[in-house]
Amino acid sequence: MVTDTDSEEPTGARFRGPSDLHLHSDHSDGTEPPAAVMAAAYRAGLRTAALTDHDTTSGWAEAAEAAASLGMTFLPGMELSARHEWRSVHVLGYLFDPDDGDLRALTDRIRHSRLTRARTMAELIGRDYDLSWADIEDQTAAGATVGRPHLADALVAKGHVVDRGEAFAGILHPGSPYYVDLYAPDPVTAVAAIAGAGGVPIIAHPAGRAGLLPAPLVQRMLAAGLAGFELGHRENVEPALTTLRELVAREGLIVTGSSDYHGLGKPNLPGEHTTGDDMVARIIDRATGSAPVFP
Repeated sequence: MVTDTDSEEPTGARFRGPSDLHLHSDHSDGTEPPAAVMAAAYRAGLRTAALTDHDTTSGWAEAAEAAASLGMTFLPGMELSARHEWRSVHVLGYLFDPDDGDLRALTDRIRHSRLTRARTMAELIGRDYDLSWADIEDQTAAGATVGRPHLADALVAKGHVVDRGEAFAGILHPGSPYYVDLYAPDPVTAVAAIAGAGGVPIIAHPAGRAGLLPAPLVQRMLAAGLAGFELGHRENVEPALTTLRELVAREGLIVTGSSDYHGLGKPNLPGEHTTGDDMVARIIDRATGSAPVFP
């Protein structure tokens, strides 16, 4: 990543908004290459964007090059998978060191679990449906983190379901006999790994239908380096949002807003929620692991 050691102004003062800090490419569960994701963000009027693929940084170089060519600022990021009891918790990490040993060991373990889980689910599904591992590979971009979305796309391609939504509601649902659990660290470990790599951890869509995380857990995450919450997201609902707004005001935390864009994988559109300039600057100035790529 590029740094500018000659400027006397804070690094965060140099980016350009509007900013969307949660977008996915086909390196995880999006449907477009990283360059196409940056192009979609640019067409939507965004001028700063982060690529936050699940548990991988493999799309950073392509996204950074594309963003710079469009005159955009690029923030390297990732969405790290975690779990508290039965609930998935997604921790967005920005501007961390991608070569940090502890964080890489964690993401390697998660990706290995995804691959093993996908192979096992494919075998189980293949007993009742015409579906092979080759069908799933056909739906997976080179270097991508294999996951249930790729199984869903294979099921669509084979004509077993109409779209991803039907696949996730049925064959791939956690209550399905084909479902296999995935390894994920606890949220405190995930937050600490990102912060330890010099990154800025933000909890993604924290006020969804599953409700708020327990207050003692949130306090442990804050002690581990949690920087804030993604309050601008289509999945967040009241009254949980009000509770979190009070928390971020009381603790002086960072608040982001993002689209969670997945291309054709979800209806979310780039820029449907954005992050304020002051908050982007705080993220950039807080990070020590890597730097934004400025145009």
